[in-house]
Amino acid sequence: MSSPGVYADSGVFVCFEGGEGSGKSTQSRLLREWLEADGYAVVLTFEPGDTPVGQELRRIVLSPETGALSDRTEVLLYAADKAEHVDTLVRPALTRGAVVVTDRYVDSTLAYQGAGRTLPVAEVEAVARWATGDLRPHLTVVLDLEPAAGLGRFEGRDRIEGESLEFHQRVRSAFVTMASADPEHYLVLDARASIDELAAAIRQRVEPLLERARR
Repeated sequence: MSSPGVYADSGVFVCFEGGEGSGKSTQSRLLREWLEADGYAVVLTFEPGDTPVGQELRRIVLSPETGALSDRTEVLLYAADKAEHVDTLVRPALTRGAVVVTDRYVDSTLAYQGAGRTLPVAEVEAVARWATGDLRPHLTVVLDLEPAAGLGRFEGRDRIEGESLEFHQRVRSAFVTMASADPEHYLVLDARASIDELAAAIRQRVEPLLERARR
């Protein structure tokens, strides 16, 4: 069973999760623009790959040229990216009082490498939580979309996007299950809604958290 986790005392940590093509990058960017327009210090980031070390790890885990990887190797590579990301970027920004908005975090590892690869999720979670020091987002926004619709938005696919429809259906189910178990820290939205409707719902949920953040 997952531990209660650690929530930063300063700053605000918001994470976007969901399957391929669900609009996470768009909504992350719009949230940053809204916050910055209101005077907040914002760090917009993503996993895997938003550190120098992470860039190399991203190339390995996502490039089709990598070919087959052991499922456990894949978990450890993603965990290494998360450790570097949290220690060098996320925690320092939260300590400064910034709003950190990240496109993917621990839940993606649990959904893709746990449920998707059919590895024991508790074991995958133990690795991912250790890598991140058990740091939890104050809010995780799940943009829920039928996998066939999301994958249809891509012309070319990386190693993960190229997995079977059944793989991506397990991923989607895992995200929804995690969110339903902790509604206080999750917001699940239908990704088929308009960009403006989604952005408004996200802002409404984020606004009460902003007393923690620096302007």
